[in-house]
Amino acid sequence: MAGYRARILEHELEQLMRVVGAVAIDGAKAVGKTRTASEYAQTVLRIDTDVATRAALETYPDQLFENPTPILFDEWQEVPQLWNLVRRAVDDHDGRGLYLLTGSARPRDDARLHSGAGRIGRLTMRPMSLLESGHSTGAVSLAALLDGDAPASARPSALTVPEILTRIVIGGWPDTLALDEPDARRWLEGYLANVVEVDVPAMGPRRDPARISRLLAALGRAVGTPLKRTALAADIGGERGPVAAETLTNYLDSLERLMLLEPLPAWRPHMRSRAQLRTSAVHHFVDPALGLAALRVGTRELLADLNAAGFHFESLVLRDLRVYAQSLGGTLSSWRDTRTGREVDAVLELPDGRWAAFEFKLGEAAADVAADALMSFAERVDVDRHGAPAALVVVTAGRYTLRRPDGVLVVPISVLGP
Repeated sequence: MAGYRARILEHELEQLMRVVGAVAIDGAKAVGKTRTASEYAQTVLRIDTDVATRAALETYPDQLFENPTPILFDEWQEVPQLWNLVRRAVDDHDGRGLYLLTGSARPRDDARLHSGAGRIGRLTMRPMSLLESGHSTGAVSLAALLDGDAPASARPSALTVPEILTRIVIGGWPDTLALDEPDARRWLEGYLANVVEVDVPAMGPRRDPARISRLLAALGRAVGTPLKRTALAADIGGERGPVAAETLTNYLDSLERLMLLEPLPAWRPHMRSRAQLRTSAVHHFVDPALGLAALRVGTRELLADLNAAGFHFESLVLRDLRVYAQSLGGTLSSWRDTRTGREVDAVLELPDGRWAAFEFKLGEAAADVAADALMSFAERVDVDRHGAPAALVVVTAGRYTLRRPDGVLVVPISVLGP
């Protein structure tokens, strides 16, 4: 496909297509699901826009499965029973990688969907990482770091801090990659307008667009922190007073079902000393550009408030780390001792039991403090139960890659890859 940029997820997709009959790719609108899945499909059926396909589903759905495979059912959640039809077709037809489903919203909990275990594999696609968009060299491999290898010799990062902040503002959306900042911000404002006026209200009654807009802005201000529901309820209620807890929950649930929010759950390891560990998730958008667009903030404003910029940089690194970790089968969490206030930004756990801890710092000068925090954290984890960390890593917006004398790795985000 002309202009198509390869995605890291493709390797996972190819693996799943070799072992299961169908693969579902979930992700927010416009992250590139359809373009990537179309690279592997012989037939593309657009459930949201193709009237003939919708009619066939209502009258004689079996005829859709007579098309050349692999068949892509795009925006399948518009007709939730498609899930069960695909599941049955996998049972009826002998083969692997026969069907692809892409969806930008999770169906309601009351949708009667049978388990696709063993028949339908699941993948999550996020906006592009800096490697995928061409803004990271990928010279330093996350997998290699977790294997204990010294960081590969990497040239100093060519991206400056203002340039990295611009990438945060523009985001990893395929449609914004070739745009300058003003045009990318216009695109993002239109994207959020559609979320506010169409997508969230379509999920249920009493979804007030004005309140949704205020919620997105409040979430933009609170990025990188645990959600304070009382404050959020007051922010989105405006002059009419705080919204009901149930209303706030419904709004947040809608944004998560649209896969625009991706909270970072808390890690609760066994510790050598008594600690009161945070149990609530840390809030992040699936892409940091969403929070900034909701706040109408650009590179100039971030440069004027580097403390706030640091939180949005955390979201950028987390987005990329999630993309890279997924390719390794890893999961990410956060950790904080509520009694002492000590915390680390992310803990990566691999299926084989290995784990690593990360701190994200916008400035290189903060690497010493970040390294001390990682070392202190690692010393308190019960290694008899968890094992020693595979790596302790400070990810920065700086220039240089190095292993410090204490063993902590310092890696610029613009050289990191899977």
